[in-house]
Amino acid sequence: MKPERKLAETTIRSGARLMLHEHDGSYAIRLNGQTLMLSVQSASELLLGELAVARAANQPTPNVLIGGLGLGFSLRSVLAKTGPTATVHVAELIPQVVDWNREFLAAVNGKLVDDPRVTIFADDVWNVLATARDRYDALLLDIDNGPTAMVQQPNARLYSPKGIRLMLMALKPGGRAAIWSAGPDHGFADRLSKTGFRVEAIPAKLYANAKRCGCTIYVADKPV
Repeated sequence: MKPERKLAETTIRSGARLMLHEHDGSYAIRLNGQTLMLSVQSASELLLGELAVARAANQPTPNVLIGGLGLGFSLRSVLAKTGPTATVHVAELIPQVVDWNREFLAAVNGKLVDDPRVTIFADDVWNVLATARDRYDALLLDIDNGPTAMVQQPNARLYSPKGIRLMLMALKPGGRAAIWSAGPDHGFADRLSKTGFRVEAIPAKLYANAKRCGCTIYVADKPV
């Protein structure tokens, strides 16, 4: 059996250790030893991107915001579904994650970071949302562990009423937000609805052949 290798490590602002590991061609990002994402469990990230841009894919020049780069699977899905004229902004708070994609993950999705359609912001997606009004046709969030923040506690504000209002204002009329969640969160769905979104909760598999759904994607449409 091939040994697991630690490729990189950084300390984030909470003081926790974020690490990139590789084992037999599979990659994992872990926080203090707990797995956050695996390259072999990418089905939900791919679906997140697909759902987010389903309404915008046929537009001539769709504008999309991705909150959280991770291992790049949602970025891959968005680029595949929107075509050569899309503008895709990616907000990634931890710059080392961007570096890891370029240095270690080229065989996964790392090359997409330098796609001419893509602009990377080494910033909190909160700040990007706060300066955008009626700018995006679609936005997707794969931040932390969803509405239950695990990596950085300040991320919880994204899922608060104020954070949801920022999402609504950043979208064009008829735009769509898609948000990854580790599981059903009825309180979050209620907050989306009360802010003015039309909401659907979609169970999602973590990997294609899974027998059950392991997470939830919230699709929230802004009225025209």
